[in-house]
Amino acid sequence: MAKIMLAPMEGVVDANMRDLLTSVGGIDCCVTEFIRITSQKLPARDLLKKVPELSDKSRTPSGVPVLVQFLGSDPQMLAYHSQLAVELGAQAIDLNFGCPSKTVNKHRGGAALLGEPDVLYSIVSQVRQSLPAHIRLSAKMRLGIKDKNLAVENASAIESGGASSLVVHARTKIEGYRPPAHWQWVDKIRRSVDINVIANGDIWNVDDYNRCREVTGCEDVMIGRGMLANPALALSIKKYLLKEGDVDFDWLDTLELINTYYLNVQQQLEAPFVPGRVKQWLNMMRQHNPKAQVLFDNLKQLRELDEITSLLRREMERAYNTRTVAG
Repeated sequence: MAKIMLAPMEGVVDANMRDLLTSVGGIDCCVTEFIRITSQKLPARDLLKKVPELSDKSRTPSGVPVLVQFLGSDPQMLAYHSQLAVELGAQAIDLNFGCPSKTVNKHRGGAALLGEPDVLYSIVSQVRQSLPAHIRLSAKMRLGIKDKNLAVENASAIESGGASSLVVHARTKIEGYRPPAHWQWVDKIRRSVDINVIANGDIWNVDDYNRCREVTGCEDVMIGRGMLANPALALSIKKYLLKEGDVDFDWLDTLELINTYYLNVQQQLEAPFVPGRVKQWLNMMRQHNPKAQVLFDNLKQLRELDEITSLLRREMERAYNTRTVAG
């Protein structure tokens, strides 16, 4: 059966979001937001704060495994923190060679390293050597910085360093998230290495998954924005593959997730920062969900928590009544 991974989206897919999305079903594993590693050693409490799942066998409350992702360019420091994560409970480590952020890249992190295959090899090999044999090591990369000339060489360097799997986001750094995703390049990389290659990019529905599988030859995929737009996407793909029919997940189910997320964020952030998180999620959802567009339009001007609470309550009541009538 194909495996579906929840992508690590900085500032979006935190422990709260991982908990909610994995509770829906269909997701086989998650990757944390990247933990940036510099020349300074992070205390254990910082890792536990960023990855609270470490205290529960590195799994979400639904039991879905969580991979701890690190980003940086210092092989020794990345190895040190990978060891620390394992001591705290991590079952797998992932290395980020895909982040296109200018802030990250100017400090030689993420996709900025895709012009230096030897550095990729050094990082992966030192991290691999620092870990117990049973701890899985994976990596994520893009197709390159400005072009794709080193795509296969970078993948080979990651494989040679000792990674057991590789997620390929099918765009270069400068292409960001603009369509299309170049799935044919994922296939080219898959054919060039002997480790498992996982396709990433532009999977918004079951049809996209099928096309991606046909072009890339990859059964396994990683999905980020598509999962935020449709929390039941992974479950829909799994049911399709099992020929079990459509997923019973409607707008009320989505609203309940949004409301739970909203309540959880209130425990994490000070009140002025809470509305922005809810709007951020709806903004990602609205392009593929007309009902989310309406809710976003109604919510975007609200600043007070009691106003947002009342709006979400009304929306859930309306959705419940609609479901009752339809049933």
